Formats: sequence, C-alpha cells, structure tokens
Amino acid sequence: NRMNDTIANCRVEGNVTLDGEDIYAPSLDVVLLRAQVGIVFQKPNPFPKSIYENVAYGPRLHGLAKRRPELDDIVESSLRRAGLWDEVKDRLDQPGTGLSGGQQQRLCIARTIAVSPEVILMDEPCSALDPIATGKIEQLIDELSESYTIVMVTHNMQQAARVAHKTAFFHLGEVVEIGDTDDIFTNPREQRTHDYITGRFG
Repeated sequence: NRMNDTIANCRVEGNVTLDGEDIYAPSLDVVLLRAQVGIVFQKPNPFPKSIYENVAYGPRLHGLAKRRPELDDIVESSLRRAGLWDEVKDRLDQPGTGLSGGQQQRLCIARTIAVSPEVILMDEPCSALDPIATGKIEQLIDELSESYTIVMVTHNMQQAARVAHKTAFFHLGEVVEIGDTDDIFTNPREQRTHDYITGRFG
C-alpha cells in the first residue's frame, strides 16, 4: 500500500495493479489506496491511543461515520470480527499498548478492517506471538478470508499449509512457483520448491 514511499532509496520495478489500476500511477490517491489495502505488521504496533481510538481513527479519517453512534457501531463490529470485543468492551478508554501481544495484534487487525479494505497484507503476523495467540490469529485469518483477500508473508511452512488457499514460493526475489497450497506442498512442479519444502535449503 505504498508505505515505502517515505523510504528515500527504495526502488520499485514492474507493475502492481488493484482492480486494474496501477497503484504507482501519479494520479492515484494514496490515502484512498491505504483504505483499500490494509496492512498488519510483524510486530503489533497499536497507536498510542485508547483501544477505542485505535479502531475509530481510520473510519473518522475517511469520513465513514457522521455521528458518534455510527462510529461506536464500527468500533464494536470491528472488535467483534477480530475476536477481541468480549476481552476489551469494559475498558475501551484504556491504552491499546496495555494489551497483551496477541491482543495488540488482534487490535491492529480490528483497526485494519474498520475501514472495510478490499485487501489485507500481513507481514509475518504471528512471528512475535506465543503458540496460543498464534492459534487465535490463524483462526481469525481463516474467518476473515471469507470477506477479504488476504496476502500473508510467512517463513513458517506449517502455518502456510494451515491457513493459505494458494501459496507462492519466492526465492531471492523471484517467484518460483504459485499454486493451490495442497499442490505446492504435496506435488510441487519446481525442484527448488521441493528442495525448500524438504529442508534441503532455506
């Protein structure tokens, strides 16, 4: 979602399109793009705001709620979809940074879906979490995949096998193979894919 625009020495080649539109076109509204393409990072990064304001910030910025009751509904709905509402509904005014790591990551997911994106990018979303929190995030990803296109980067092959419908194997910046997850893991077409899955390199 062009978060790398602020990195001075970042270089991009090729094309990335969303709904047929080049996301690097000069005429593209980057703020709108970031509403359409949300991102969840490797390490949970809640805003230094209350739990409520973490989720309300995006919808307020994009004018998705005209009155407070509408904003309240979006916040509650997003927290429910992220599986966090029951854990935080009585302390919405407390800092999001005071939550556990797994709760913070679910808060970041709630913040992302609050603006109704088309695509959610996830960069190793469970790498900083314990196994129990990881299980909750994986279950959440499975549920959200019914409503959103989710693109997740992971080095955890077991996780990819559990949660992905399709898998792409990248090596040194090259797309080696793309296919249905079951096919990639049980009958890869490319030798490099086979070698990686069987632990011969990586």
